[in-house]
Amino acid sequence: MCDPDSEGLVTIVFEPDGNTIRTPPGISIFKAAVRAGNKIRFECGGNGKCGKCRVIVKNQGYLTEITVKEKKHLSPSEIERSYRLACQALIKRNIVVFVPPESRVERRKIQVTGFERSLEIDPMVKKFHVALPKPTLSDVRPDFERLIDTLNDEHGLERLEIDHEIVKELPCILRKAEWGATVAIWNDNKIIAVESGDTSEKIFGLSVDVGTSKIVVYLIDLITGETLGVGFVENPQIVYGEDLITRISHAMNEEDGLKTLQSQAVRGINEALQDACKVTNVDPTDIYEATVVGNTVMHHLLLAIEPRYISSSPFTPAIKRPINVEARKLNIKINPSGIIHVLPLIAGFVGADAVADILSSGISESKEFSLLLDIGTNTEIFVGNAEGLISCSCASGPAFEGGHIKHGMKAVTGAIERVSLNPTSYEAEYETIGGGKPRGLCGSAIIDVVAEMWKYGIINSRGMLDLTLETPRLKKTNGKSEFVLVSKDDSASGQEIVITQRDINEVQLAKAAIYSGCSILMKRKRLRDEDLAHILIAGAFGEHLNPENAKLIGLVPNLPTEKIRFVGNTAITGSKMALISRGAREQAEKLAKTVKYLELSVDPLFRSEFTSALFIPHKDLNRFSSVRVN
Repeated sequence: MCDPDSEGLVTIVFEPDGNTIRTPPGISIFKAAVRAGNKIRFECGGNGKCGKCRVIVKNQGYLTEITVKEKKHLSPSEIERSYRLACQALIKRNIVVFVPPESRVERRKIQVTGFERSLEIDPMVKKFHVALPKPTLSDVRPDFERLIDTLNDEHGLERLEIDHEIVKELPCILRKAEWGATVAIWNDNKIIAVESGDTSEKIFGLSVDVGTSKIVVYLIDLITGETLGVGFVENPQIVYGEDLITRISHAMNEEDGLKTLQSQAVRGINEALQDACKVTNVDPTDIYEATVVGNTVMHHLLLAIEPRYISSSPFTPAIKRPINVEARKLNIKINPSGIIHVLPLIAGFVGADAVADILSSGISESKEFSLLLDIGTNTEIFVGNAEGLISCSCASGPAFEGGHIKHGMKAVTGAIERVSLNPTSYEAEYETIGGGKPRGLCGSAIIDVVAEMWKYGIINSRGMLDLTLETPRLKKTNGKSEFVLVSKDDSASGQEIVITQRDINEVQLAKAAIYSGCSILMKRKRLRDEDLAHILIAGAFGEHLNPENAKLIGLVPNLPTEKIRFVGNTAITGSKMALISRGAREQAEKLAKTVKYLELSVDPLFRSEFTSALFIPHKDLNRFSSVRVN
């Protein structure tokens, strides 16, 4: 039967995964996929702008008519082959939806390690094994008073409080343990666990980085400071939009939107936590604290704080200071009475992950001047040294994560991650993740391609393709200029992989936003390029980035290559520092208060700096004298 059943429901099967869902007719394939847990690329949040959610449905009569937005993104041949955009096609009857490889969200290469500095281990959670005197007719102190008196006498702990949930079980725990128990205490004043016997050697913590596109956790031994295990997942919120503004819009405009986004973030943390515990055989109830970092929007969504006012001027968050909340209240599956410590924010879009970046990199403690970038859809930039730091956030867009690029994709299997061009034939040599046939390009390759095209005159300083070059790789399709990087025969999809004029312009916009942020901050600190000791690039993006090509396109200031360092996922390592060291946590609070924030959009230099940075490498070639190409 193809019509709705007696309950008025239709059946949708998603292949090749085989996920099946029954739902009322009239919803989009996008929404059905979300409900089924099927991961399809929805980089614009399902409003028909990105064109990445392509699916194949053979029975087109079981869907609504093709829309104007679909005709914009789908070629006539694709429409003939039954392609649709999942966010636009509404379901009328039972269908089978095939999700092609280029539309699937796959587990990607995630940067889970970062630069770590040594420091004294001094966590907020400590355990104490105690032997309590049994009650007698001459000693009728209540159980809790008996416990805290012993802790005071033996360990000098005063004014202790206890979680109400623990009090409820305290009489049974102590008697079952025959009055020998281990007590976990947070911040020297709050009892968060009372356990039978001596469990003082089992004390673990969790550092968490809730990124826009990924969630990474470290499972830490709080006695030694050692990282025992790592877990990571794609942020489940991604199906509601790849960028922050789209997610804020969902939280504002959809029924239970904020609640949904919070639950998805928590689900991601718990999945990553479960993976880390599985490989280490650690019981999650032996994890007593988690330190969490994330940008300002992720911070608000995880804590279910109204996020709408972050997205409009003056971009004000609801709270800046650190937050401590019991794990059970957020449904994060560590010890229920354990503490979730969310690090403080700096301002605007410069969030707790940025505080962790500074903490891990050590630039706030160095006499030398450094430039630190954490490149992503929103790029955080810091300039300064121990005498003071200034920061900003720039909307660099998703181009370097494959978004808004015709054949762009994340760093998953099949993505080209490195590219070079032959200077005469313009034939591409490339490396793919996994070594197979290419499906598209990830961010590092996108920079390589643009740099190589400029180096060999395929594009000019304005980023325009030179269609007068005699090469079959330059052509027009449907009136739009493009450069063929990979032929049909060599690609995994059987379709050409191309770089379009629009793709090049997207890269120009992204790199101009980042470079103008760097330039303005340096001017505000009265620094020249030669005053910088280092450019530090944080995050997964830098892992495979060619620094010479980054300079060629004008993404970063023109420093000698040896001064450009990749420091990895400093957000997660900074979170770890705050977990294992009180001193680091105090420093994080100090940084949140002292790092100056500059709102680029209102800076008088921004328009001219941005416009000049749109050129490759820059309108003022004196800024990039060492990378000029004849």
